[in-house]
Amino acid sequence: MSDARRDIFARLRGTCPDAAAQEIDAERESLGSGSPPPLPAAELCEAFLRNVLRNRGTVDQARSRGDTVEAVRRFLHDTYRSQRLVAGNDSRLAALPWRDAGLLPRFGSLEDGEPVALSYAQLGIAELGAVLTRTGKSNPAVNNLLPRHHIVLLDVEDLVPAMEQAWQRLDLTDRAARTRGVNIIAGPSSTADIGGQLVYGAHGPLGWHVILLGEVPDGALERAREAASG
Repeated sequence: MSDARRDIFARLRGTCPDAAAQEIDAERESLGSGSPPPLPAAELCEAFLRNVLRNRGTVDQARSRGDTVEAVRRFLHDTYRSQRLVAGNDSRLAALPWRDAGLLPRFGSLEDGEPVALSYAQLGIAELGAVLTRTGKSNPAVNNLLPRHHIVLLDVEDLVPAMEQAWQRLDLTDRAARTRGVNIIAGPSSTADIGGQLVYGAHGPLGWHVILLGEVPDGALERAREAASG
């Protein structure tokens, strides 16, 4: 059991009568150790990319700031033949060399008629193929939830294997780092409410594109794409 789970159960036992605490211990034992499921690849970056693709996302990688803006430009051109996008007021986004790729993002919240939004994720969770973003002035929630296509940048150093590590890294007890909300995003929006048919993009992004930044191991992206197409 992870330290985080052990701490949660310890707090529950401390606030319960003895009989209730014994019931909690019995239920915990019946559920097993709670170990996360095995990842689809031994290497963390590849496992994350594979699961993003399983979630119907698309992926790319960038090793430098110049590569990053070029990866965004390539996606915009291939998808919309456009150079338009809106980005949150994140200082990391503002510092990228957009003009080198012929792009000039509008920084702020998504407005009607803007199909593409760009966000910078705080964490990536390999077991889910998901990204975690804090919401607030620097990252409006509307940019994550309502564009036609959502592009997400994620640093390799911010990848974690499982949810337990994500909550530890997030540290919601830190008052200085508190946020309005947290979004955990694992693919484009989907619903099966109508006739049991799975439909994508009905109430949120139709496309979800994750660009992994930094030293991605050689071949990880290609292997992830091969596994998704196999």
